[in-house]
Amino acid sequence: MNLSVSSVAIEDDRPLLDLLPHAPDALAWVRDGEGLVAWGVAARIEAGRGPDRFRRAWDALGSLAEGAEVGDAVGLPGSGLIGIGSFSFDADADGSVLVVPRVVIGRRGGTTWRTDLSPPNATPAPPVADSPPVATPSRPRYAGSSLPDVHWLEAVARAIARIDAGEAEKVVLARDHAVWSQEPFDAIDLARRLTGRFPSCHTFVVEGLVGATPELLLSRSGRTVASRVLAGTTARSADEVEDAALGAALLASEKDLAEHRFAADSVREVLAPHCADLTGEVGPRLLRLDNVQHLATTFRGHLDDPDTSALELVGALHPTAAVGGTPRQAALEMIRELEGMSRGRYAAPVGWTDAAGDGEWGIALRCAELAGARARLFAGVGVVAASLPEAELEETRLKLLAMQAAFGADPVR
Repeated sequence: MNLSVSSVAIEDDRPLLDLLPHAPDALAWVRDGEGLVAWGVAARIEAGRGPDRFRRAWDALGSLAEGAEVGDAVGLPGSGLIGIGSFSFDADADGSVLVVPRVVIGRRGGTTWRTDLSPPNATPAPPVADSPPVATPSRPRYAGSSLPDVHWLEAVARAIARIDAGEAEKVVLARDHAVWSQEPFDAIDLARRLTGRFPSCHTFVVEGLVGATPELLLSRSGRTVASRVLAGTTARSADEVEDAALGAALLASEKDLAEHRFAADSVREVLAPHCADLTGEVGPRLLRLDNVQHLATTFRGHLDDPDTSALELVGALHPTAAVGGTPRQAALEMIRELEGMSRGRYAAPVGWTDAAGDGEWGIALRCAELAGARARLFAGVGVVAASLPEAELEETRLKLLAMQAAFGADPVR
């Protein structure tokens, strides 16, 4: 396929999500007013199954780039030929995809641009939206989890027992919550709600997967790479004194510090061989969001090999101990045995890459999988030896509140 790709700067300062037409193939990756929105499909790369699905996606994008006629007058990460995608959590599951859109509107460092990507004999792509569509969703209803609460509590207890027996040091267990409505859910409306509440998170929309993740799995710009690890969570309070006390307790919690250390180490072990100058914060800091506080550690470095792409590193990082556990293989086997559901694309990489290998990839957390008038919400917790099942269940409820609020529903208890 010979794509024609043209990126030019434009004058448009409207919020990026407001530029999306009301189209089922709309895509988004935005944070703090910057990022990418896109629509139409110039090419769709199905990466298949297996741990090498990231490499296959990158190779397929490279093949498209080789035959493309590219005119890029912008020259910023995200201009030119790009793919926006999401991957399955489980290597043996379907659903990993990289979409090369027909139209992209990007914004970075005060520059806004438009990229048009046209395959031969293509019909015109939908135009930029004149104004954001008005969503009038009906009230959603909740249909419960794949695993009843009491069974999930038992699964956590079994995980703790197996950790005590030495099978693993940490395992992340998640649960879902089904939602239904009389009208199809609007992914762009949900994205706008999430962006309004969590502007510092990456809000994403990819083929029915919508969410706002605070966790940056990997960013690459030239040789510069970065990753922000989150593990360890507590609530927020409207009272400043109580809120500060909650944060201080999290920073002093041996259980949460151990959980965070496993996650940070799993990222360091992957990136350090690629970056001689990799640096990470000495200890975790607090990341305060609207509804929760996390322990956070950021890593930065420069690639020794400038040809190492973002997607290659993403494939090596996934799943980090923040969403899988440690040791990795033992934790994944426990997840399959105990969790009682398919994660789909939850807790897996979501983001974008360009033909130069630059990109930004988060972990699909605080998200929902939409299917018409049905949806699944997700929340997970890191289980370690010091975990208490009831406390872990409460943490999932706390994390589910973010998406429940985006759906405009009362929280489920």
